[in-house]
Amino acid sequence: MIEDPTSPNPDLPDIDEKLLTQNEPAPQKSPRRWNDIWESLLRLGLGEAALQTGTILVSIALVVLVLWVMRSFYLKGNNNYGQGQPVIAAALPTPTEQILPPPFEIASRFEMGIPRMAVLNTTLPSRARFSIEQYEVQPGDTIFGIAEKFGLKPQSILWGNFDVLADDPHRLQPGQLLNILPVDGLIYEWHAGDGLNGVSEFFHVTPEDIINWPGNELDPETLGDYSNPNIEPGKKIFVPGGTRDFISWSAPLISRSDPASAKIFGPGYCGTIIDGYIGSSTFVWPTTETWLSGYDYSPSTNHWGLDIAGALGNPIYAVDSGVVVYAGWNDWGYGNVIVIDHGNGWQTLYAHLNQLYVGCGASVSQGATIAAMGSTGRSTGPHLHFELMNQSRVRVNPWDYLPH
Repeated sequence: MIEDPTSPNPDLPDIDEKLLTQNEPAPQKSPRRWNDIWESLLRLGLGEAALQTGTILVSIALVVLVLWVMRSFYLKGNNNYGQGQPVIAAALPTPTEQILPPPFEIASRFEMGIPRMAVLNTTLPSRARFSIEQYEVQPGDTIFGIAEKFGLKPQSILWGNFDVLADDPHRLQPGQLLNILPVDGLIYEWHAGDGLNGVSEFFHVTPEDIINWPGNELDPETLGDYSNPNIEPGKKIFVPGGTRDFISWSAPLISRSDPASAKIFGPGYCGTIIDGYIGSSTFVWPTTETWLSGYDYSPSTNHWGLDIAGALGNPIYAVDSGVVVYAGWNDWGYGNVIVIDHGNGWQTLYAHLNQLYVGCGASVSQGATIAAMGSTGRSTGPHLHFELMNQSRVRVNPWDYLPH
């Protein structure tokens, strides 16, 4: 006999129906539901169409997803990378960032190449000069100092003022009016019978150098023949770039056999033949001081000796043994002078002396006191003008032979 499953079982104890209901598991969907749907589509012949449609929908979803990710993470610049991690550039072009120009600032004068500052006075640049200026000599001036002040060579100061200085730098005195040449050169006073070719050759320039200088005011069309040009005698002609030898007022080489040859230099000449000591060709310093108070040895200014400093009355020594061939006054600015012939080709001159302790014909030994320092002749103060001449009649630089 088949029992009714719904009838109560007399073998089971009574159980509360409510409890049985609570313990029953919840109904679940069948896992075969999607399989059943797919089998139904296949039976209807729609499987291939459904597969294609699904593929398209998935592709669209992926594209939408990619666009959303790019917009969120790249185009808007939002990212979740930690600080300091490299950022990969976006694949799509980004908008050009607008960069503002820096604010305008006035650079300081130290940063500028050429500062331009407001000034009340205007300084005009140096211009070429064509005329000759005048300068009044001031206390303490020297030929070198005046030349440097006007950008000239020292010899141009002498050559431009022969009527005042006579090629002698010791003639320079405060209050004198000097010609200041526009450039290096010299002034020449034209004489009757002078020719342009001869004058220019003597001064080592060309006739055109003289004619073309604007300050000379020479007209080539009216000048005429160069051998006898139409230039008024007495006219001062500037010779730009011209040079010449200096006229020397120093004593020449005075031999023992003919000391009277120095007669033209003043009454200190010696008139008889003299013989005596012979020097050793080595020299001692000629006075007590060893520094200069005036000009150094400078052929460019016609100064052929040393102006050695000292006080009035300082002793003057014979630098080597020899015979005095000149002792007395010199008419050409050296004042009282002693010249010693050393008998071996050397001769020494001591100028501007205050007192002489030896005379003509005296034999003196090296280091003997021969005079006292003075300031006679054209001198601006006590000092010794010392010259050293060799047998070739060349006045050499004493620094090359004296101990110092």
